[in-house]
Amino acid sequence: MALYTDTFGIDPATGHAERALALGYAPAPRRQALAAVFALDATVAKLTRHTRDPMVAQMRLTWWHEALSTLGTRDVPGQPILAALSREVAAGRVTPAGLAAVVEGWEALLDDEPLMHARQRGAALFAAAAGVLQADDPVAAAGEGWAFADLALHTPDATVAAAARAEAVRALASPQCWSQPGRPLGALALIARNDLAGIRAGAPKRVLALLRMRLTGR
Repeated sequence: MALYTDTFGIDPATGHAERALALGYAPAPRRQALAAVFALDATVAKLTRHTRDPMVAQMRLTWWHEALSTLGTRDVPGQPILAALSREVAAGRVTPAGLAAVVEGWEALLDDEPLMHARQRGAALFAAAAGVLQADDPVAAAGEGWAFADLALHTPDATVAAAARAEAVRALASPQCWSQPGRPLGALALIARNDLAGIRAGAPKRVLALLRMRLTGR
């Protein structure tokens, strides 16, 4: 799929470092599970974006959807991401259907529904992440805003970018106070808001905002 550029999901200058910093706000016992949730998203993203034949891409997404949907009903999978998520299902922190919804978000992209893709992807991904973090924060708007921003900033399609930007600004317009467990997601939403605002990578304002999020949840 050509909707995303090769810098999908990251700012070329700071994306890796800032995302790692945000995810590092999670308590140490939860970091591996949180990493597995985002690794799931990255894996199905790669399958969707780098498979030229849409039918082949759909077959691969279907495999992941079925594998996630049956977590907890079979032996622990050998695939590392599935194995980590299987433990979270067994602990009752996430559901198979909730994890499969991340794949459904990417399936919407195959159906040429980019805005639906971003909305479903973001909401499902942040819901799964909140589950493994045991965070009670409302996360749908933040997740949608994060995914819309990701789409807006990394698609070469100007029409899609404009529509996604408008949706991202709307979803992220009202910053919330995040609980301690939910602050990794609050930090991701903050990064997306800073990217949309064009705040320079490494600017003191950007760095201080992330530090404030970690300390206060705002």
